Amino acid sequence: MQLSLRDLSARSGVSAPMLSQVERGETSPTLATAGRIASGLELTLSQLLRLDEAPAAAVVRAGERPTTGSGPHRVSLLTPDLPGQRVAVAEHELAPGESIPGADARHEPGSREVCVVLAGAVRLEVDGQTYDLASGDAVTFDSDLEHRLSNPGLHPARFLSVLTAGLRRA
Repeated sequence: MQLSLRDLSARSGVSAPMLSQVERGETSPTLATAGRIASGLELTLSQLLRLDEAPAAAVVRAGERPTTGSGPHRVSLLTPDLPGQRVAVAEHELAPGESIPGADARHEPGSREVCVVLAGAVRLEVDGQTYDLASGDAVTFDSDLEHRLSNPGLHPARFLSVLTAGLRRA
């Protein structure tokens, strides 16, 4: 379901500014407000809060993966987009000489990312450091920092990205 904040506000009776604050993690809704948000999303409160774990498994078939981009950077989401999900796995294809800029690659506070290079070469720039990775290499980094992933090689690069949100390590 693709809803704008305005659409969800109309469906739930919760103001768009309040929804925006909840989405950004700036405030926590009361149970009553959370219930109205769940209703607007056509979910139960327990589904919204992930209190029930049904179904036990969610399959994303290879031919049904949500994919964005068609040119120099293509991303296929390997995990389902479920409410409350705290991890996302995606496969990236990056053309030679192309990059994913830092401003677009910065995630919510506390996020961590693991990248595993499947083919080609990937360069990660984060926190003033540069890391060159080859096929089979993996890197874990704080993805709430501005970072840039690029393909410095002569061939297309393929890599998996596992993005998690949580507490930053001390």
